[in-house]
Amino acid sequence: MNDFQTTLTGHQGLRFEEALIFEQDSPGASGVDVPTIPDHAPKLGGLERRDSIGLPGLSEPQVVRHYLRLSQQNYSIDSGFYPLGSCTMKYNPRVNEKVARLPGLGDLHPLQPTQTVPGALELMDLCATWLKTLTGMPAVALSPAAGAHGELTGLMTIRAALEASGNPRKRVLVPDSAHGTNPASAHACGYTVASIPADDRGRVDIQAMRELLDEDVAAIMLTNPNTCGLFENEIIEIAKAVHDVGAYFYCDGANFNAIVGRVRPGDLGIDAMHLNLHKTFSTPHGGGGPGSGPVVLSEPLAPFAPLPYVIHGPDGFELIEQDDRPDAHPFGRVKGFHGQFGMLSRTLSYMMSLGSDGLAQVSGDAVLSANYLLAKLKDTLSASFEGPCMHEALFDDRFLEGTGVTTLDFAKALIDQGFHPMTMYFPLVVHGALLIEPTETESKETLDLFVKTMTELAAKAKAGDVAFFTEAPKLTPRRRLDETLAARNPVLVWKPDSEQD
Repeated sequence: MNDFQTTLTGHQGLRFEEALIFEQDSPGASGVDVPTIPDHAPKLGGLERRDSIGLPGLSEPQVVRHYLRLSQQNYSIDSGFYPLGSCTMKYNPRVNEKVARLPGLGDLHPLQPTQTVPGALELMDLCATWLKTLTGMPAVALSPAAGAHGELTGLMTIRAALEASGNPRKRVLVPDSAHGTNPASAHACGYTVASIPADDRGRVDIQAMRELLDEDVAAIMLTNPNTCGLFENEIIEIAKAVHDVGAYFYCDGANFNAIVGRVRPGDLGIDAMHLNLHKTFSTPHGGGGPGSGPVVLSEPLAPFAPLPYVIHGPDGFELIEQDDRPDAHPFGRVKGFHGQFGMLSRTLSYMMSLGSDGLAQVSGDAVLSANYLLAKLKDTLSASFEGPCMHEALFDDRFLEGTGVTTLDFAKALIDQGFHPMTMYFPLVVHGALLIEPTETESKETLDLFVKTMTELAAKAKAGDVAFFTEAPKLTPRRRLDETLAARNPVLVWKPDSEQD
């Protein structure tokens, strides 16, 4: 349902009510002039296309205006504050884009002979050096294409090491507060999953974990800081208990941005950890295209790292695509070519722009921003746990009890105020969760306006103005969707009006 019912045109100022691009079809219209294809003999053995491919006929201005208007309806980190918890919607510095587009980097082809790209190999090696230094780990696999892909790569490395010892084991332990991809990755790697409950502090229940540990456990998958925005302060004890039964410690690195430059995971007893480059190192967000999830590995796992990798030999940098050294046991490949090279160049640009001191300031500012919001909102909203947080502040829906307003209603009302909603209903260890991550890039003025807005919305809910929330958002190009209906009856194929059921 739209909200464009107050003008003759359906437009409101610079907000345009526009038909779908397929509905704008004008047969014969085209944005380019191409010559008529001359008569020719078919060359596809009867497989030639005979029907229309179904694309709309549009002029060039129509196409430009359509996509420009769509872009103006998008909410982005360039246009406003993203308080999404767990996702870290960080800005993408323009200097990164300039570096990635340099002629020697942006126009490389993955099929070029290796000897023609020594600079690219040096960039990969330098990026790897920075990542190993920041994590305190001796090896890194750069090729995984996303965080979840990195999880799978880490577990495949662990499995390869265990198989080499003669016992691949059967189970992986995953805390209840883990990202959903953790158990999925473990299952995809052939393991069964056992859940570890949280204690009343929002951290791993150590005793429950000990009861699950035995020589059938291959690894534990732990996020630190965890998805409640809290540091697992018993992590050294956890690592020792895991290693005592011959298992490995996998750490989900989604929240590394909270500790980068301040804590080295290798010093905590971690054996493998993926790094979401978009969450910590400012690259574009999205595993489907530009994602990248390198995996750092401990000394026992380093020999099993997947191919390819760059080494710095006596004759310069060399890309190893097959390793026959007696001490190397790579389990194979996880990605075509050499991973997402454009993301590695952006990451290196970010790290070198900030330096080690700047990266430490990033994590400090991120934690400061989250604790500022926690301190300002804990008496208005309901904080889920006592004490300070790390990079994100977790609240639950107790402050809405008896109001008739749900977490979803509250988030929808926030849209009308010009804010992207926070993460809702995650982590699952608290009811009606509101997970807020302000990131280090936001000013105090932005945070103060967000606090003021949240405070006034909470007061409005407690005052009994239920319709204000259940009818929100009202000021967007589209009103609230029926999400249940959309999920159960999705429209996957557009048809002209005459063909609609």
